[in-house]
Amino acid sequence: MMRKQTNTLLSALAFAFASATVSVPSMLVATDAVAQEQKASEKKTRRVPTLRGKVYEQLARAQTAADEAGNVEEAIAILKEVEDKSDSMNAYEKAMMYNFFGFIYYNNEDYVKALESFAKVVEQQPIPEKFEMTTLFSLAQLNLMQGNYDETITYLERWESLNTGPVPVKNKVIKAQAYYQNKQYDEAAMWISEAVADHEAEGMIPDEGWLILQRAIFYELKQPQKVKDVLIKMVKLFDEPKYWIQLAGMYGELGEERKQLAIMETAYQRGFVNTSADVFNMAQLYYYHRVPYKGAKLMEQAMNDGVLEKNLRNLKFLGQSWSLAKEQDKAIPVMMQAAELSEDGELDAQLAQILLNEERFDDAIAAAERAVEKGDLRNPGLVYLIKGMALYNKKQYALALNQLAEAEKHQKSRAMAQQWKQFVQGEKRQADALASELGAS
Repeated sequence: MMRKQTNTLLSALAFAFASATVSVPSMLVATDAVAQEQKASEKKTRRVPTLRGKVYEQLARAQTAADEAGNVEEAIAILKEVEDKSDSMNAYEKAMMYNFFGFIYYNNEDYVKALESFAKVVEQQPIPEKFEMTTLFSLAQLNLMQGNYDETITYLERWESLNTGPVPVKNKVIKAQAYYQNKQYDEAAMWISEAVADHEAEGMIPDEGWLILQRAIFYELKQPQKVKDVLIKMVKLFDEPKYWIQLAGMYGELGEERKQLAIMETAYQRGFVNTSADVFNMAQLYYYHRVPYKGAKLMEQAMNDGVLEKNLRNLKFLGQSWSLAKEQDKAIPVMMQAAELSEDGELDAQLAQILLNEERFDDAIAAAERAVEKGDLRNPGLVYLIKGMALYNKKQYALALNQLAEAEKHQKSRAMAQQWKQFVQGEKRQADALASELGAS
């Protein structure tokens, strides 16, 4: 956007400069009739003094020094000589002198002095209306570049006070930029919306930067529905991967999860889901919509391709996705990798539960013991309950009862531990009785 502003500014400055240097010779050699015709034309707006040949020659010298010799210091020195005699100069001559100052400072990237000089141009009155308007517009753009947003708006409004037709789209965009940077989002929204609507009414496609600005403004105003509408337009017009992903995100923010998933799936099919963040978000969407198998396959492929890191967060979620998809043979090794990376015992506890359900009792006991060793468990009693149930299934009733007694000590697992204790005690009595009978016989 800055490059576009600079190009526009240079065009505006070049126009002002060209109008000065081209019109002066014709004025110097004009016949009385032509001169009178020019003056009559200017009377329609304002009476403007002429630029005398002697002043023009000095300004031309400065231009030659700056452009042909590349000597900025010499050019500025020449202009300062002219400025020293400014008491004898008329308003138009002074304005042209400061315009040359501003143009040279701008080309030398001394934007502060360029601004000061161009500001002095419009202080001189009377000057040609078109010249004043061109300079006002350049001042607005330069001030925007320098972060002087109030001044940007002020100069645009001065331009508009001289303008007899409708406000051009480019003015509205610059105003919107200034208001946005000034955190005056309501005003910014009004001007950028008008600019976009005007451009579309002419059958033209809005500039991508304008829609980016409009989207940002609506986001700051906390108007997600309007943000979504702008993104739909950007997807249709520019078809950029980032806009598809952002549109999916906005559907999610609006609670339209089905549309969010549909947009993400379309983006994935088109090859737009290729960052680790996008892959993980899409896997979460699959998990949320109860299609964890797709999410797990997506994450597994991304890990194999090196897009998704095999860290604790990703391995944990991949394991949970496989588990929810009832693919425990795939979930278990992934959960084991994740548990090895975890400093607390929570994942080992989850793994112990899965292993118990899969009737891998020795592995379940080992995982439960690792969970106890690491600690920091949300429900410590559950681990002892799992160990007790695994030991029961191994028919180690006494050891099972010891673990269930530990589970009883914790509030969250107490009721279930008591139920299992009664059951295991009954099984133990039957086993003991059977052993006694077999021993007696």
